[in-house]
Amino acid sequence: MPRMTFERLEATYRLPLFDLLGQARRVHDAHWPRREVQLCTLLSIKTGGCSEDCAYCAQSAHHATPVSPEPLLEKDAVMRVARAARETGSTRFCMGAAWKGVREGEKRFEQVLDIVRAVSSLGLEVCVTLGQLSLVAARRLREAGVTAYNHNIDTSPEFYSNIVTTHTFEDRLQTIQAVQDAGMSVCCGGIIGMGESLADRLRMLEVITGFDPAPESLPINSLVPIPGTPLEHLPRIDVFEIVRLVATSRIALPGTKIRLSAGRECMSREAQALCFFAGANSIFFGEKLLTTGNAEAEQDLALLRELGLEPQAPFADVEEPLPHACRKEAPATA
Repeated sequence: MPRMTFERLEATYRLPLFDLLGQARRVHDAHWPRREVQLCTLLSIKTGGCSEDCAYCAQSAHHATPVSPEPLLEKDAVMRVARAARETGSTRFCMGAAWKGVREGEKRFEQVLDIVRAVSSLGLEVCVTLGQLSLVAARRLREAGVTAYNHNIDTSPEFYSNIVTTHTFEDRLQTIQAVQDAGMSVCCGGIIGMGESLADRLRMLEVITGFDPAPESLPINSLVPIPGTPLEHLPRIDVFEIVRLVATSRIALPGTKIRLSAGRECMSREAQALCFFAGANSIFFGEKLLTTGNAEAEQDLALLRELGLEPQAPFADVEEPLPHACRKEAPATA
């Protein structure tokens, strides 16, 4: 599907709400007829002490937050969580490390590769987020069993320097290109509620729709204001803004999983139901994300049953991605 222009995204987003929801639902049903939701478990395998200065993040060494630096988890500890995740219904296991990036040959990277091989042996889809990657490192992750790499662009190119100064928007795109060239799927989304404008949110989505191919999944995070971060005093975002962005994303990216991510623990059951109707079909599942809370697993399962939805099976019958490159240009705003 061709990239959606900013003008089309804005026109779609600003439709009367019921018209927007109806259009998004028709697109969703055409591409995802099984009424399934992907359950993902996220584990921080290296917490705190990150050299990046992302304004939203509790793990940055630049901010005085309650999160203390911890060493890389041992493989046995990770495997205990992965097995428990599989037993409770998760089919995708996501691991995050709080560092700027990885380089081939480093001891910690070799440890991560060993962990990936072990988790992959459980039959789980394996997603990791480790910061910046070279093509060589990306290929080694793919060989170890990583099926998807998460690397969010967070916000628009124009607003990016207000949130992060220790790397650039272009750095993010270069890592995404390395991931795609290595043959892994891309998981890429952003965070809303950081003081950005609606135009910034739609510009972020415009850039993502330009990836070739489209990302396998798109996480939509709502800012969780964390004490000690520069964004700690920002208000929570209105739920209808989340619903509208989910619906617009579904229309723009019909074959992409839309994942409700950070901030979901503050959403009512009714608000989550609206998001599922609008096209969300993936959630982080369990009591905790990297450093913030999440809805309890049993509550999630109960809500899915109430809505007539079922946990999604692994993608064993889906063709693996082929090497390609993401489009890197950032078109001008309208």
